Amino acid sequence: MSSLDQGIKTITGLTPNDIPDAILESQIPVVIKGLVANWPLVQAANNSPEKAISYLEKFSTEESWTVFKGEPEIDGRVFYNSEFNGFNFEVVGIPFKELIKDLLKSSTQESPPMIYVGSTMIDRWLPKFRSENDIDISHDALASIWMGNQSRIAAHYDFASNIACCAVGRRRFTLFPPDQLENLYVGPLDFTPAGQPISLVDFKNPDFEKFPKFKIALESAIVVELEPGDALLIPSMWWHHVEALEDFNVLVNYWWRNSPRYMGSPLNVLQHGVMGLRDLPPEQREVWQQLFKYYVFEPSEENFEHIPKQAKGILNEMSEQMSRDIRNLLINRLKR
Repeated sequence: MSSLDQGIKTITGLTPNDIPDAILESQIPVVIKGLVANWPLVQAANNSPEKAISYLEKFSTEESWTVFKGEPEIDGRVFYNSEFNGFNFEVVGIPFKELIKDLLKSSTQESPPMIYVGSTMIDRWLPKFRSENDIDISHDALASIWMGNQSRIAAHYDFASNIACCAVGRRRFTLFPPDQLENLYVGPLDFTPAGQPISLVDFKNPDFEKFPKFKIALESAIVVELEPGDALLIPSMWWHHVEALEDFNVLVNYWWRNSPRYMGSPLNVLQHGVMGLRDLPPEQREVWQQLFKYYVFEPSEENFEHIPKQAKGILNEMSEQMSRDIRNLLINRLKR
């Protein structure tokens, strides 16, 4: 059964091996209640965080984990430093046992430091974990694990679609549709805490004098709180702010593209566009806008039918070999 309310759908009664393509292809967020409730990790966590930790330990390797650590004063917020020339956390590499030791210690502190493990490939750092805890989706999905104590991850988008499975602790997601870009006060494109541009608004203490249009964004906000065992589908390009709410939290997510990976990242294209187009004279930008509309955003077969197929080059349907040729061409041109 399902319900639709304020741009979000809620589904019950699905299992990890029974997720319809219609859900995976949804253009609005979907909460899937209890999807992974029967995972052994979730069952262990229902007993205690310590049981969940013991369960995870049996899969861990000796390889160091990349961990973000921040002082208690940042209140769990992964962000820039006050001078905006760095970040408010340090990045360390530590073995799993040391990571767990730090997390257990922090759970006894009144004002603990932030300990945050971002997207970490499960198959590399927890091999065989997915033999007991997994979902079956008919996509070439990348499975990652996120772990730590209480943290706040600034609103950002992902190009890939995403199913986030809450395994231990609770997670709160605040979601915005893609059209709220100008109301979220997004920071730098090329200098970010974890690769994606982020909103500069502190969602816990928003400064409406500095960020007045954020009030408009909040009118479109969807807030979802996941319990252990619940999952959330986040469509491509939807903004999401994520809060881990307990002393120990684990989330497993699956990312997949609806286009071939060889097509590369559109963010790279945007950054190149900033370099090559943004500062042109207005009349030239207008012409290039028309060219992009003609060749990229609203292409029509009629536009190119006068060109013989063997001569169309990159105007033909994109292929892996063609993408390699274009990439090599760009590399050579950018070196000049």
